[in-house]
This record gives sequence, structure tokens and C-alpha cells, in this order.
Amino acid sequence: MLKNIIKRGHKKVPKSEVSDFGHAPPAGGRNSGNVSTSDVVVNHASRGNMVTNSIQSQQTPSVMTSAAPAPGNIENLPLFRDVPISERQVLFFRKLQICCFQFDFTDTIKLVREKEIKRQTLVELVDYVQSGAGKISESNQEEMVKMISVNIFRCLPPASHENTGSENVEQEEDEPCLEPSWPHLQLVYELLLRYVVSSDTDTKLAKRFIDHSFVLKLLDLFDSEDPREREYLKTILHRVYGKFMVHRPFIRKGINNIFYRFIYETERHSGIGELLEILGSIINGFALPMKEEHKLFLVRALIPLHKPKSVAMYHQQLSYCIVQFVEKDYKLSDTVIRGLLKYWPVTNCQKEVLFLQELEEVLETTQAAEFQRCMVPLFRQIARCLNSPHFQVAERALFLWNNEHIVGLIAQNRNVIFPIIFDALQKNIDNHWNQAIHGLTVNVRKMFMEMDADLFDECQRQYSEKAARATELEEQRELRWQRLAAAATQGR
Repeated sequence: MLKNIIKRGHKKVPKSEVSDFGHAPPAGGRNSGNVSTSDVVVNHASRGNMVTNSIQSQQTPSVMTSAAPAPGNIENLPLFRDVPISERQVLFFRKLQICCFQFDFTDTIKLVREKEIKRQTLVELVDYVQSGAGKISESNQEEMVKMISVNIFRCLPPASHENTGSENVEQEEDEPCLEPSWPHLQLVYELLLRYVVSSDTDTKLAKRFIDHSFVLKLLDLFDSEDPREREYLKTILHRVYGKFMVHRPFIRKGINNIFYRFIYETERHSGIGELLEILGSIINGFALPMKEEHKLFLVRALIPLHKPKSVAMYHQQLSYCIVQFVEKDYKLSDTVIRGLLKYWPVTNCQKEVLFLQELEEVLETTQAAEFQRCMVPLFRQIARCLNSPHFQVAERALFLWNNEHIVGLIAQNRNVIFPIIFDALQKNIDNHWNQAIHGLTVNVRKMFMEMDADLFDECQRQYSEKAARATELEEQRELRWQRLAAAATQGR
């Protein structure tokens, strides 16, 4: 009985059942929810019959739609310019059928001729769409998007850290995993891009094919390790955002969810930088007054992106987005500065240098009222940076005084800022090991003295008193230890 049950569990699926679905189920891997094309077997015979009725009126005796041949029997179709205009839509459909075939690019000597035929066919399709030689029928637009989906939506290979099981490998040290099928994939992406940007593409019609499901799968592909693919995806998604206004909230929400998962769950994603580049352009187009939705995005997604260890991989794009927000609405500078202080690194000095660079850019657009709200915690952190034993951190903090706008804000609020900073400057002059830091500190101290000599003298007096008290307390502590040691000696 038990043996019979086990045999039933391992029973093979009949071929007829597989052909009904059109392809075998995708293997496990990243983005397993997407359409996998690594093992897709497109049932062109059945698909050809389904579409024949929709294009029957366009067929002529010389070019007839028929079941597509097996991959090993692919033949070259005539060029578009070699057939009458009335037959080009049918020819376009047949070329789409050829491009639905998937090939194994890990085997470079297998089906070389067929791979080249598909590549040439894709080139022809790109040229045809780009040239605008003829308006593409509604049914062919739908079939084209289906062909594109079959080619690009697939299970991404496991990331390098997933293969090794190591969680400590730095992303910037990983070599990117290049997609072996890129000779075909690039042309498919180019076709999609040309379709989206074409002035002949009717947005109301195209949004039926490029729908929310399509956009969501497109967002999932940003985790590809191939930088060439991410670059195409960035351009295409940006164009989709610009052309399809109905998709804009959905795209922003989808990017939001990717950021949340990256920040709070995985801390690993290959396309954060590209997504931030798209957002930089989107933020630049925000209307004023800014919607509450956009401010929440800043607080809940962009500012927390400073938290992951791999922030250096995308910090330039992140900093640009943050500054765009502050330039749009200067009242957000207080929120941004307090957010930076919340995620300020404690032990990562290179990350600290990046934070100081971004802080300077934000302070350049900060107005006096917002500066006053956050200046006390801000300059307490800057004082800690001034005393950092890592000379690059201390140097970058001292470079803030090279910015005229920041110096102006400090001068307006010197009564509050001088006492906070003075002790850190004096400690650098007395104790810092790096001569360059020592010289820069002397220059900043001189600047303070020239701003307000009386306040400088008062800070100097308070520092001397604190130093004297500290010396006195140290002497008293040492004396108590000596008495304790003497008492212990007498008790023996």
C-alpha cells in the first residue's frame, strides 16, 4: 500500500497536460513569482490558432499565418521592405513568433544559426518600430508585449552571496553576474523602449498591455546583477512613468515597497541606485505645495536608506534625492538633518565621511529658522567628528568652515555654537596626532576669534576653569587611591 502511494507521488505528468499550460512551472529562485523563461516551451501551434481569427482579415495568399516550426527549423522571413504594405502586419506577427523562442546561451555552439536568425529578426523589429513606417495593429501590439514578457520576465539567478552562503561579503567587492543571453535580451529591451517612446503609441491603448502586472514585474527585474540590464530598466521605467500618468502612483508605491524590504529585511538589492536615479527626476517634478504623501515618502523611505551598511553603493543618488526635497521645500531641512543624526554611524568612518558631505549639501539650502531648530544636536555631533581619531572624518568636519553659507549661519548663532565647538577645537590643538588636522583646527579657531573676540575670551576662560577643575578632580582621585593603597599595606 505504502509503495503504491510513493509511486503515485513520483508519477510523471503526461505530455498532454504540459502542453495545455504552454510551459513547465518555473524552478525556484529569486523572483520566483515572475514568469520564468529559462525553461519556457512556447506552444506556438496553439497560440497561432488563437490569434489567427484576430488577424484573418489581414492575411493574403502570399503570406499566411501558420504554426511556428520547432526551434531547430527556424527559417528567415522576408524583410519588411520586400513585402507589400498590406502584408506587413502579418509578417510582423510571424517575426514576433520567432522571437518567442528561448535559447541556451551557456552552450555557445548549439543552434548558432537559429540564434542569429532571432537576433536579426529582433533588429528588424526594432528598426520597424523606431522608423514609424507603419502603424502597428492593436493585436500585434498585444502580441509584441507578450513576446517581450516571455523574454525578459524570468527567474533571476541566485546572487553571489546566496551561492556561497556568506552574509559578510561586501557588495562593492562582488563581480557582477552578466546575463549570458544579453545579445538577444538587449534587443528586446530596445524594442520595448522604442515602443514606449514612439509618438505612434497610443497611451490609452498601450496601457491595456503595459498594465500594473507588467510594471510590477519590471520593478522586480531591478534586482538583476547585470548593470547593463539595470541601465535599460532605469530608462524604460522612467519613460513609462512619464508617458503613462495612470501608472505613476503605482510605480512610486512599488519603489517604496522595494525600499522597505531592502531597509528592514534583506539589506541586499542590486538596483537601489538606479531606482533612486529615477526618483531624483520624479522629485524634481513635484508640484508645490508638496503633497503629504511625498513628505511621508521622504521620512519613511529615503531617510532610513542611510541605515544599511551598503549605503556607499548608492549614496550619491540618495544624497541628490534628499537635496531635491530640501530645495523644493526648505522647511524640510530640519526633518532631514534630524534624520541624518538619527542614523549617524558610530564605528564606520567611511560612512561618516559620506554623511558629512551630504550634511554640507543640505546646510547650503537651509534657512536660518530651520537651522536654529536643530543646531544644538547638530553641532554636538560635529564636535564629536572634530575629535575623531580618524583624520578623514575630522578633516571633512573642519571643511564645513570653508562654506560661506554655513559660516554665515554659525556667525548668526555664535552664542550657542561657540561654547559647543570650542572644547573640541582646543582638544584637537592640544592632542590630535595628525598635523594637517592640527593646522585646520588652528584656522577655524582663529576664525572664531575674529568673529567675536569677547565671546572667544569667555569660552577660553570657561575652558580653562573646566580644565582646572578636571585636574583638581584627578588629583583628588589619585590621592584617594594612594590612601586606599596605604591603608591596605598597613592592614597586612
